Amino acid sequence: PVSIDPRHAAVARAAVEAGADIVNDVSGGTHDPDMLGTVAELGIPVILMHMRGTPETMQSMTDYGKIEDGRGVVAEVGSALGERSRAAEEAGVPRWMQVLDPGIGFAKKGEDSLSLLGQGALRRMRESAGGDFPFLLGPSRKGFIGAVTGEARPEERDFGTAAACVAAVVAGRVVFGDGGTILRVHNVRGVKQAALVMDAILAAK
Repeated sequence: PVSIDPRHAAVARAAVEAGADIVNDVSGGTHDPDMLGTVAELGIPVILMHMRGTPETMQSMTDYGKIEDGRGVVAEVGSALGERSRAAEEAGVPRWMQVLDPGIGFAKKGEDSLSLLGQGALRRMRESAGGDFPFLLGPSRKGFIGAVTGEARPEERDFGTAAACVAAVVAGRVVFGDGGTILRVHNVRGVKQAALVMDAILAAK
């Protein structure tokens, strides 16, 4: 399947008419009020990503409150994704055509991205979103990996990416069983090997 990343409904329509299969809206349908209705009309799956603000302003909008106050990045992102899911459903996109993406690195500090990949985070986000949704996770070469490893060049962060993706595989197994987690990566071959090995370890008797 071919996935495209538009924020404009007209671009999404043109891409689907040209052969695209999935719309991945990094704004979760907030940038263009016609996006969700257009996706519903086209009858294709949509990936709803969490982001605050715009690509230019998002890193100034990283306050998610405190866990002890019942907030924190995991709870806040899950709740926001639930709101976007309901908006998509109201526009005519059924839940089974929706994939949720917590937007690792988008309006997130490094520690926020780590928390979204942490133990129990996927389950809590899914519960906050209020549905049995598949999740897409895109940690590939992100800044938080550079901060942890000291690697300044994104193209040299593939080993750290593999570790993050293995964590996602483990979390997905706990929440979904054999499926339900989608990984978006640059180095497909390397991450596939890491994920296959971790799957085999988890399945071993």
